[in-house]
Amino acid sequence: MNSNSPDGPTQLEIFRKMALLKANDERSRKVISSGRLVMPYYSYRGQEVIPSALAVNLRDDDYLCTIYRGIHDMLAKGLPLKSLWAEIAGRVDGTCKGKGGPMHLTDVSKGVMVTTGIVGSSMPIANGLAWAAQLEGTDQVAVATFGDGASNIGAFHEALNLAAVWKLPTIFLCQNNRYAEHTRFDVGTSAAQVADRAKGYGIPGVRVDGNDPVAMYTVAREAVERARAGEGPTLIEAMTFRFHGHVFGDAGGYIPKEEYAEAVANDPYPRFRAQLIANGIASEEELAGIEAGYEAEIDAAVEFALNSPFPGAEELTSDVYGVVA
Repeated sequence: MNSNSPDGPTQLEIFRKMALLKANDERSRKVISSGRLVMPYYSYRGQEVIPSALAVNLRDDDYLCTIYRGIHDMLAKGLPLKSLWAEIAGRVDGTCKGKGGPMHLTDVSKGVMVTTGIVGSSMPIANGLAWAAQLEGTDQVAVATFGDGASNIGAFHEALNLAAVWKLPTIFLCQNNRYAEHTRFDVGTSAAQVADRAKGYGIPGVRVDGNDPVAMYTVAREAVERARAGEGPTLIEAMTFRFHGHVFGDAGGYIPKEEYAEAVANDPYPRFRAQLIANGIASEEELAGIEAGYEAEIDAAVEFALNSPFPGAEELTSDVYGVVA
């Protein structure tokens, strides 16, 4: 086994995070479909491995900058369920007092620094946080997650160049789910692989099966160790697939039926679950208990959110830099 491969307890921790993410996404879609909440929602179902295998290598004080399809990144990093649900419900007990909503979540206590709806903007922000860590002499790392479409944005190239020049402890994590909104990867991207673009900036570029927990963990661990040691940034391209359309309500008709069917048939969640049992890392009863526990936690979080009050008028002028009379 590679020295950076996850041991049994670590694999089980990865599964715990995956189980939470899967259950939360399924509940989110159910709550919206039932009409209990009305909100924009970007399903991450199918991409649970990537943030789960990354997060077990991170500390609370490491930084995460993610995107509007990033609730799985945030939950894996430790964002509390009750705070999450209150925020997406627009309630005052949410992480941003109900003023951020599902596309602008933040929880500094867990290193979830910003969620942005602007494609590609997670990367320069992560660089700023990485630079701060470098100046302060800490060994914190900053992770920027983004999709394959964002690798064609100018901020991607500017951020990689600056991180390389200053050897910033930034990890650029591209979750390549093969479709940028409704556009297939090869239609809008000149490079055969996003990871190849790292060569132009003189930094490591690694392409990995983002649906393989062991492979994803190993690559993430090496990138985190490199960043903590002051050796600079890494670009990771984690290959995956989203099981639903770009946004809730999008049927995904632009995805060939055969491609979709193959991806769902290779769902990484049940596959990893079966591997844990086959390898003697956990029993069926133990894994079922983990899953049931998260269902109960999500039940409590949803009720907490819906019973939380909406923010009052005074919140219009709080947490802002200034108010123009």
